[in-house]
Amino acid sequence: MPDPVSWFVVKRGWEVVGSDESKLGTVEEVLGDQELDIFDGLSVATGVLGKPRYVPAELVQEIVEGGVHLSIGQDEADRLDEYHAPRV
Repeated sequence: MPDPVSWFVVKRGWEVVGSDESKLGTVEEVLGDQELDIFDGLSVATGVLGKPRYVPAELVQEIVEGGVHLSIGQDEADRLDEYHAPRV
């Protein structure tokens, strides 16, 4: 199994996997403040037409090169809130 890595290196397109080993989607955006080292969570693309979902940091169980593993499975991930990017 790959070694854990920091949230700083997570890239768009990395695979997001549930605790039940289901592929939940891919990282769309990493949410946080790098200067203050505050990881807020992820925006996860769930499919071609699916709306991105907000995954709070506390649901991220492990980050390894190329993938993010969550502490929830597919059923719980389906109930996550839709992600709405902040307006600037």
